[in-house]
Amino acid sequence: MARDGGLLTWRAAEYAVVPGFRPLLLDVVRPDSTAEVPLVVFVHGGGWRTGSRSGMGPMFAGWEPSPFAELAAAGFAVASVDYRLSGEASFPAPLDDVRAALSWLAEHREQFGLTGRRALWGESAGGHLAALAALTGQDVTAVVDWYGPSDLTTVAADAVATGRSITDPGAADSRESLLLGGPATEHPDAARAASPVAHVHPGAPAFLLRHGTADRFVPTRQSQRLADALAGVGAEVRLTLVEGADHLWLGDPQAARTAFDDAVAFLRRHLTH
Repeated sequence: MARDGGLLTWRAAEYAVVPGFRPLLLDVVRPDSTAEVPLVVFVHGGGWRTGSRSGMGPMFAGWEPSPFAELAAAGFAVASVDYRLSGEASFPAPLDDVRAALSWLAEHREQFGLTGRRALWGESAGGHLAALAALTGQDVTAVVDWYGPSDLTTVAADAVATGRSITDPGAADSRESLLLGGPATEHPDAARAASPVAHVHPGAPAFLLRHGTADRFVPTRQSQRLADALAGVGAEVRLTLVEGADHLWLGDPQAARTAFDDAVAFLRRHLTH
């Protein structure tokens, strides 16, 4: 544990060991106080193929303090988790890892001074995993999902319909196919199991969805599908479409800043009131 700038930080905590794979690690940062605080678990993006727990995405790389430090200074504990990538294991491995991280953090609640109220926050592939974990039995109060795929059975068709995508989600070497172990058309059961829209149910946690209308990697329709499904069962959901914004908020620092501040306000409402 390190103490700096009013924050406590634990780095490279081992939350699981899967035989044959690298140890799975997470970082935790929280206010330097004796008060119990709610937990936000961040799941990184990277197309299930790349990325790490070290950051929130390229538009946040130069932030000082970091977005995780800002979030902790706002009164949360933040756990940023690594998970097995598609070059290591296919679905459901990354979902299993996010679940394992949540279980480990619950078991170590006293060590990190947690209240028991928690949320998931992910971007892109991490948004997909955050939504999926929250909808498949994990005890979370709220979810922040930035431009995450929600229906792997339709993502290829949605990409074609937009005419904007620079990738083909239906290709054998696509991010989605590598996650599933092959194209969704050849693995329909896995594609459905890996789709958050297939797991929406009454009593789902509150969702904040945010997606740029000029996203070149994940069609905006994917967030609309999840928002419609959640609204259909009476769940609390807000979808914000950011006009002209690309995936990762690339090239738009203000879009990144606004998205972050909106997410913090949403988490405050659901975790601290």
